[in-house]
This record gives sequence, structure tokens and C-alpha cells, in this order.
Amino acid sequence: MNNLLPIFLKLQNEKCLVIGAGNIASQKINQLIENKAIVTVIAPEVTNENIYKMNLNIVILTGALAYFGAALTLPGIAGIILTVGLAIDANVLVFERIREEIKLGKTVRAAIEAGFSKAFRTIVDANITTFIAAVVLFQFGTGPIKGFAITLCIGIAASMFTAVFVSRTFFDGTMSQKKLDKLSI
Repeated sequence: MNNLLPIFLKLQNEKCLVIGAGNIASQKINQLIENKAIVTVIAPEVTNENIYKMNLNIVILTGALAYFGAALTLPGIAGIILTVGLAIDANVLVFERIREEIKLGKTVRAAIEAGFSKAFRTIVDANITTFIAAVVLFQFGTGPIKGFAITLCIGIAASMFTAVFVSRTFFDGTMSQKKLDKLSI
């Protein structure tokens, strides 16, 4: 009654996620070089405020990776680059909403408040969607894919913090120091 055919499996490839492997000193040097390269390439397109926020975003991300003892791999670098892209996207959304509010004739302070409140929902929606995709990648991916997903999840949290809290703090600080009648964005 046993009509089953024998099946012999041969393992061809095995990969696993190794966290904390590699030379930590060389990773730190590579991260510093990477940070400066990203800022140098993107710097002509952004203001000083955005450079500070991007640097803070990358510092938070690399600090979290160092805290967890994660090795920086090529997929991890891709996650960092995608995180910087998400942070820039959030800034563009906020600035566009502020521009729209200024065109409607609102004061600078009212335009900033309305711009942040209108952009907040879109930024949260985009980041939650990306976070869900990263969780799925982590759940079903192998070693390098899991590293990418971890970097992306940490980067999304850092990006949300810098896009919402740090940006608003910069604007509020500027508005409290100077009375602005016009805003050039």
C-alpha cells in the first residue's frame, strides 16, 4: 500500500543573517564616508536645514544599527539610501503644502501650521505602507533581505522623527527669533 517514491534532497545553498559580524572600526569609517557622500550628492538641492535633518536622520539610523550590533552590508546601504529618499520626500511634501497655503494668502505662521498638518497624514500613510512592506520582507526574506528590512524599518522611524518633529522645531525656532512676512521655499 506504500506507493510513495523516495525523494532525496540535496542542500545547495544556505544563507543566514549574521548580526555583529565584521570589523567594527572599518564599518564606522565606511559609515562616515557614506554619510558625507550622500550629503555631497544631495547638498546642492537642499537647504541647510534639510542637510542638518538628513545628517540627524543618518546619525540616528547608524546609531541604532550600532546599538543592535548590525553589520552594514550592501542591502543595508540600500536601505539607508531609501531612508534618505523617504526623508527628502517628506520634506518636499511639507514644503509644497506650505507653498500652497502661502498662495492662498495665509500668513507665514498660518501657512506653516496648515502645511505641516496637511502633509502629516500623507507622510504617515507613506511611511506606514513602506514599514508594512519592510515587515513582510523581514518575515519572508533571507539574510540580506532581512538586513535591508531591518535598516529600512529603523530608517523609517528616524525619518518620521526628523520629518515631523525636527522640521517643525526648525520652523518654530525660526519664527520665534524673527518675524517673517515672506517665506522663500
